[in-house]
Amino acid sequence: MAAVWKIRDRVLPLGERTYVMGILNVTPDSFSDGGRYFDPGRAEEQALQLEADGVDILDIGGQSTRPGYTPIPPEEEWARLEPVLKRLAGKTRLPLSIDTFYPYVAQRCLDAGAQIINDVGGALDPDMARLVAETGAGWVVMHAENLPEEADGPAAVRDWLEKAARRIIEMGVPAEQLCFDPGVGFGKTPEQNYQLIHRTAETKLSGYAYLLGTSRKRCIGAPAGNPPFNRRDSGTVAAHTIGILGGADIVRAHDGFGAVQAARVADAVLQEGR
Repeated sequence: MAAVWKIRDRVLPLGERTYVMGILNVTPDSFSDGGRYFDPGRAEEQALQLEADGVDILDIGGQSTRPGYTPIPPEEEWARLEPVLKRLAGKTRLPLSIDTFYPYVAQRCLDAGAQIINDVGGALDPDMARLVAETGAGWVVMHAENLPEEADGPAAVRDWLEKAARRIIEMGVPAEQLCFDPGVGFGKTPEQNYQLIHRTAETKLSGYAYLLGTSRKRCIGAPAGNPPFNRRDSGTVAAHTIGILGGADIVRAHDGFGAVQAARVADAVLQEGR
């Protein structure tokens, strides 16, 4: 399989450098920013700031997936996303990723110009697969199942990813459109989360894009005394750098500037080591 990630009309080469996915939450209850960008105007400003900071992809989410969250219906999620996508139309050159597990929302966002569906549901929905196959969109598929406490995190997640890849390809989605996310912070113990970061090379599948997202999560705050969410960016950089050295292709972060700077330094170190 070619070392690329195809996202509609764009092709992202893999292995040459790390891509940074900047997070833009347009929710009133985000765990990391408490609804700071719920207003479409402020969301637009933050999107353009992330682009100026050097991120490669904008990941826009209209539904919080914080621990204990209550899902909102797809119509409400789309109502949050639509005005932001309208404001960004023609104002950014970055590919837009939509954080959703609803095919209804994914369809409307792709119609509005998005290139990627970042699906945290982990359900391998046939309707989502059909939509991705028909549109050529990139599809981020995350492991979101609860692991037994005694399980070896990387081994269990890799086994799931291998089975998921086979099933998705059988559903008609080309391998080059797929990106896998190990789901740090979703259904794992703290120890399993750290295992997944440290053993990225063992967990990722060869020939597929691989995304690591640890930004401001509980496992980042815990070793440092649980500082406020907006003071966990240095810890996020540490985790993502370890993942990059292990082969992560994409890192997902709230702080665009810091994440980009760290990724460029990690890439330079890796390049010199080859």
